[in-house]
Amino acid sequence: MSLSSTPPNTPTPIEDPSVYLDDPNRKLLEIDTDTRQGPVVFRWLTLGMEYLIGAILVALIVSVSCNVVGRALFNYSLPWADELARMLFIWLVFIGAAAAFSRYEHIAVDALVRRLPLRLAHMLYLLQHLIITALMVVMIWGGYQVLSRSSGRSAIMDVPLSFISLSLVLCVIFIAVVSSWRMWVSLNVIRHPERER
Repeated sequence: MSLSSTPPNTPTPIEDPSVYLDDPNRKLLEIDTDTRQGPVVFRWLTLGMEYLIGAILVALIVSVSCNVVGRALFNYSLPWADELARMLFIWLVFIGAAAAFSRYEHIAVDALVRRLPLRLAHMLYLLQHLIITALMVVMIWGGYQVLSRSSGRSAIMDVPLSFISLSLVLCVIFIAVVSSWRMWVSLNVIRHPERER
């Protein structure tokens, strides 16, 4: 005899995961290419970055696979494959970070912000993006210093090392611009919350 009041063959209802994924307070700050939300330039750049990420990922898989097959079957290692894979991975990480920031896909703890009224939530968003923009400006300055002092070339492929550092600079410039736009949106919501209701 079962102690529970639920019959054994009745499935338990599954809670809708969108409750935890969608933040109604953050909706104005999101960039979505499907619903055409956000500035057109950011949407097109995000879409372009996503296609570039796919192309880089394919090139990375081909490069590493060629080297693995060469070693396993022919006992010959391609000297340029490891260097190319390293460069592609660096570009993949930074372009992926910029695209994820654009789509609001970085990990965040937003339990508090979800429960706040719209105006208070956007005060926190404004503070958050102010800090992000300040950090990106510092990274742009540091990236510029690295680019201006980088005169070496890669050992095998003879690619300028500044080309590798360029991925960081482009990533942080994009994040800083998107973050500045989000600050502007949050500032408008704080000033006129009644317009967004």
